[in-house]
Amino acid sequence: MAGGGFSDDKGGKRAHLYEYKITGYFIFACVVAAMGGSLFGYDLGVSGGVTSMDDFLKEFFPKVYRRKHAHLKETDYCKYDNQILTLFTSSLYFAALVSTFGASHVTRNKGRRASILCGAVSFFLGAILNAFAKNIAMLILGRCLLGVGIGFGNQAVPLYLSEMAPAKVRGAVNQMFQLTTCLGILIANFINYATDKIHPWGWRLSLGLATVPATVMFIGGLFLPETPNSLVEQGKLQEARQVLEKIRGTTKVDAEFADLKDASDAARAIKDPFRNLLKRKNRPQLVIAALGIPAFQQLTGMNSILFYAPVIFQSLGFGSGASLYSSAITSGALVLATFISMAFVDKFGRRAFFLEAGVEMICVLVAVAVTLALKFGEGEELPKGIGIFLVVIICIFVVAYGRSWGPLGWLVPSELFPLETRSAGQSMVVCVNMIFTALIAQCFLVSLCHLKYGIFLLFAGLIFIMSCFIFFLLPETKQVPIEEIYLLWQNHWFWKRYCTPEENEHGLDAKSLPPI
Repeated sequence: MAGGGFSDDKGGKRAHLYEYKITGYFIFACVVAAMGGSLFGYDLGVSGGVTSMDDFLKEFFPKVYRRKHAHLKETDYCKYDNQILTLFTSSLYFAALVSTFGASHVTRNKGRRASILCGAVSFFLGAILNAFAKNIAMLILGRCLLGVGIGFGNQAVPLYLSEMAPAKVRGAVNQMFQLTTCLGILIANFINYATDKIHPWGWRLSLGLATVPATVMFIGGLFLPETPNSLVEQGKLQEARQVLEKIRGTTKVDAEFADLKDASDAARAIKDPFRNLLKRKNRPQLVIAALGIPAFQQLTGMNSILFYAPVIFQSLGFGSGASLYSSAITSGALVLATFISMAFVDKFGRRAFFLEAGVEMICVLVAVAVTLALKFGEGEELPKGIGIFLVVIICIFVVAYGRSWGPLGWLVPSELFPLETRSAGQSMVVCVNMIFTALIAQCFLVSLCHLKYGIFLLFAGLIFIMSCFIFFLLPETKQVPIEEIYLLWQNHWFWKRYCTPEENEHGLDAKSLPPI
């Protein structure tokens, strides 16, 4: 079987000796760090809403505005097909994928906290530039600065949360990143709903308010502790032990601290972590964590819905206000789904959430495609009942994604990399994620125009492929200490041919682990 795993009391050399309490200091650190997700989420929510606002379109994209209002009673797949308009959205993600490699250097050598602070500053500057933009060039430059902020934040925050968390609750803690992302989307949608009524500068307010989460993240980041893993990696052993004792609420951290030092010794021997990631023994992390999961997360089609929910709903015949309100409903469903995932992911495991939600998402996308094929695209507005049905099943899709590929797309990669390749690996995760995010953002509207309802069938087929990928290649990682995840590969039916105990540089083996 492709799955399986082990619990804290069975795996590895010292895991059964780990002790911890959930302390106030630990909660503070994780809540503040997780604010990095709100930057990503706010931008996801606000950009799609702004691109559907008439005042924004009149100022920067008058051709799209005229096309939108040419036939007020006619719904059309192609109303928003404009590559410069989509470049407004996707330019951020192209900037993010480039900046994440600089973020990797900062994260590895200066710490996770330093990357979080850099991301907050860049995001703040981008928000200011967008709010006062006078032309498309200013818009795109502002989006690039926002992208640099997201590149740094998305590189550091998932690592920070996974390294701070005890193994038994690591899934729930890491998903605080997804929770703040979803809350950012929800808040952005309600802000768009309000600012759409402020003429002619409401869109500027929507974009400018991105400075708020950036400011909160920067001020909070000044008080964040560095993770023990990063401090050990930097050679600050005494400080690392002090932080570890403080976040675990106990002085009995000898076992965990010894594992951190062992991992750090291996990490310091690596001169080029990116090249090390290509080694045979790191093939599972490269294929699953660095390439597969971040690419597939975007190929679910979910971010297309998040980017363009107001645009999609307007194209389907909803009015401007109704479309923003409908997208707020879908983002609310995403928040609900994240709470469900946080509550149960450490109980039922990562694989169960991936696979069950995959089946659900395929069914929903097929239903959307069939409905649109039968009822939409003939120049007539959708009946109200059909419109409500589409909103409901899109919410079902959002809930399925929000408890699976959404949070787990960040959680699982952050768990899989050993310390010596962790910052480089996370940079690859962000880079691949942003490449596919940018491509989907740039191509979705033109694909909607040309493929029509077929675009949803395409996404359904991709979800089937990615579900097979998870079923056969991903072992279960719930409750496995982060520095002992690598032991899972040695008993995996496929990956054991790449990761034999003889190649293990940590001096541990997986003989005591149950078959995977």
